[in-house]
Amino acid sequence: MSASAPTAPVRRTLPVPRGLVWTVLRLHRTALWIWTGFVVLTAGLLLWLYGPGAAHTQHLLDTFGYAGVQDDAWTSGIIGSVFSGSYNDLFHDPASLLNIASFAVAVFAAGSLTARELENGTARLAWTQSVTPARWLAAGLAVPALLVTVGTGLLVVLYRMLWDAHGNLLLAGIGPRAVYFAIGPATVAAPLLGLAVGAFAGLALRRTLPALAVAGLVQGAVIAFRANSWPFQGSYQQPDLSVRSRAITSAGKEIPDPGCYLSRPCLARHHVVGFTREYLPSPDYWPRQLLETGVLLAATAILVAAAFAVLRKRSTS
Repeated sequence: MSASAPTAPVRRTLPVPRGLVWTVLRLHRTALWIWTGFVVLTAGLLLWLYGPGAAHTQHLLDTFGYAGVQDDAWTSGIIGSVFSGSYNDLFHDPASLLNIASFAVAVFAAGSLTARELENGTARLAWTQSVTPARWLAAGLAVPALLVTVGTGLLVVLYRMLWDAHGNLLLAGIGPRAVYFAIGPATVAAPLLGLAVGAFAGLALRRTLPALAVAGLVQGAVIAFRANSWPFQGSYQQPDLSVRSRAITSAGKEIPDPGCYLSRPCLARHHVVGFTREYLPSPDYWPRQLLETGVLLAATAILVAAAFAVLRKRSTS
């Protein structure tokens, strides 16, 4: 009776992208690394603002108040840097970075993703190797769309977490409103529209530089429209983010906010040593956010359909 030979243990491996997905990842690996670096660095900034940055700022406020009633120039300088400099300004930077990312996605889709491959002939080469034009474009759009959605979604969640925890550290005014509208679902939909804009421009023009210019201009207009044209964004007449602010006196009482933060004479006159602040969104914030998200996604779907129509015409001519 012979003993059976020992069998080697089965080694389980993670699934490896294959086919068109692997081709897209390898072809655009530089853009992939840039996007990954952007997400990691921006997430790091958000986490710093959530943790050490907020703790340090809160400590300064607890120690010195909002510029205080002291005549100490060093104290006033510290508090001035808290609000007009480091923390207050850094809090708004991720919103700008997300807009830049939306613009960059449009430029990438117009250049590297479509126009350059058509201009160099690599797209037609792929079509001759059992890859249909429709599959080529579908993979080229699906892979970056997934990566953009995951990365942007993560940053928006972190930004929302930061706002909920430490939005009270910001000075009142137009700035907090701008941040508040950067932490909704529309911010995730905006770069997807940029992807569709860039793909359509690249397929329609088939030249890298013109496609880059058109995609950049269109996405820049979309960003400007979102920032300035909606009535609920940045409007004092129709504010979608009101502020409930109370001042705290040296006796520990709460009084109506006198409206002075870095003016020592004003603060001394009212015996103010601190403030409490609460931002109150209007009831129609989420309906408007969802409306904007729906408009962006609808425009994305229309442009993607138009891109496939242009591709069908180009591939048969």
